[in-house]
Amino acid sequence: MREFSVPEMVQVPADENLTDAPFARAAEHPGAIVLRRQDGGIWRPVTAGGFAAEVTEVAKGLVAAGIEPGDRVALVSRTRYEWTVLDYAIWAAGAVTVPVYETSSPAQIEWIIGDSGARAVFAETSEHLAAIAEVREDLPGLAHVWGIDAGDLEDVVAAGAQVTDETAEERRRSRTAADLATLIYTSGTTGRPKGCELTHGNFVSTARNAIQGAMAEVTVDGSSTLLFLPLAHVLARLIQVACVEGGIVLGHSDVANLLPDLASFQPTFLLAVPRVFEKVYNGAAQKAEAEGKGRIFHAAADTAIAYSRALDDGGPGLGLKIKHRVFDRLVYGKLRAAVGGRVEYAISGGAALGERLGHFFRGVGITILEGYGLTETTAPASVNRPNAIKVGSVGRPIPGVTVRIAEDGEVQVRGVSVMTGYWNNDAATKEALDDGWFRTGDLGALDDDGFLRITGRKKEILVTAAGKNVAPAPLEDLIRAHALVSQCLVVGDGRKFIAALVTLDEEALGPWKERHGKPAATSVAELSRDPEVIAEIDAAVAAANRSVSHAEAIKKHRILEVDFTEEAGHMTPSLKVRRHAVMKDFADEIEALYS
Repeated sequence: MREFSVPEMVQVPADENLTDAPFARAAEHPGAIVLRRQDGGIWRPVTAGGFAAEVTEVAKGLVAAGIEPGDRVALVSRTRYEWTVLDYAIWAAGAVTVPVYETSSPAQIEWIIGDSGARAVFAETSEHLAAIAEVREDLPGLAHVWGIDAGDLEDVVAAGAQVTDETAEERRRSRTAADLATLIYTSGTTGRPKGCELTHGNFVSTARNAIQGAMAEVTVDGSSTLLFLPLAHVLARLIQVACVEGGIVLGHSDVANLLPDLASFQPTFLLAVPRVFEKVYNGAAQKAEAEGKGRIFHAAADTAIAYSRALDDGGPGLGLKIKHRVFDRLVYGKLRAAVGGRVEYAISGGAALGERLGHFFRGVGITILEGYGLTETTAPASVNRPNAIKVGSVGRPIPGVTVRIAEDGEVQVRGVSVMTGYWNNDAATKEALDDGWFRTGDLGALDDDGFLRITGRKKEILVTAAGKNVAPAPLEDLIRAHALVSQCLVVGDGRKFIAALVTLDEEALGPWKERHGKPAATSVAELSRDPEVIAEIDAAVAAANRSVSHAEAIKKHRILEVDFTEEAGHMTPSLKVRRHAVMKDFADEIEALYS
């Protein structure tokens, strides 16, 4: 059993809570800019004093509405400025935030609100309000439903005018590090979502140790970030808290408006999941191909990768430096400009990034700090750092966290970030936690320097009929890196050989059709049977097979006529494939591979 620990750098006093940092900053530096919110296409600064005042007004409204310390308040919304205000207001009222993805179905909303026992909910849109209305009769404990876009926040604030400042401050100070701050429900890839109990101490300690220990070079004076991942996800939530704790200027966006928002906000670092980086790379490659500059782009990509690899092996030579400088003017500078021109670092989590992609972006001038964690570990258990990075790994444990590899290869985590348990689920808690160690269900390895590599999921290891153990994730990652591929699911448990389902990326197919003389109206279903598309996917599978033994290689694959989507229940909101749902819905296609 191998183990690696990094000592805690910042110890959080037992009486601290998540609201202490923003209110202390408001008292000491009320004019400091802590957020920027978009108003009519202009980013307007929000001062520490102004933010604390908004939080207090909403918190008073919650107190007036009868929300008591420890009560759960649900929040159904996309990532936006009001999300952060409401989150801190709920905490300032002594309550517990229960985030719900804005894409959730009425049944999912009912489960989370009902299981958490939420007494109130803030819902963003009229569609969200309608979804709640559809299931409200089955939620007898839900006393209040407030619409954000409907203007109900103004009513909440008005009702709170009667609550005194002394009462509000007393309520804010009623929570300690040990108290529950939030219930974040797992994505449900392996069954019904479970509510992870994360405390004020989990978030404050993880954020402060990450800022001072893991991301010290990223979170310098003047740093800023633009959040566009769902704040209902633990990783975006931890970054939100880290920004507020560390005085990092925070802005909010969404995928639909991301490129213009990046250009105007100009963040210094970004947070994204690997699929975003894959799309940036594939989009740039497709654009270059469409402009007849494909050879230049691929040469630039190879140079960036070689340059990054050389940084880990004595440094690049003169010839490579010259080539890199030329491509920096031709290609790399344009890529950096596309994300605002000031981004030096990006934090990646949620799934494996892939070594090639990591080296490409570092060679371009944007170092991706890949990390690892789960909802149960308040996001980061480990992360690469600018001065301690091994591309392809997920870094060393953050300060205050210990990682060990059990005898069966499972990654286990203990420390400041680990949850207290699952809400209303003692059986699952006992299964997951062992004397403070959280059993992640992931397989991995620690090297002599303490860098962690994730090799697969225990429950997703495929065992062929011949008894060969195969981890599907590495093959899926390699195939998904192809520009035309959206998703890949490797199958073969109990079968004679390994096979795969592949879906096409509709967004990438547009430029491809133009270059290959296909009618613009050609559907994805038609292209799934196109000989040229089939040849490209065959080549992607063959390339992936070269990374494994013959027994582990994909022998047959099928291109599906439709993509896996969140709406169909095949993807989680954080873009993980729900393997059991895909295998159920595409059972006939899987059987056809083996018939």
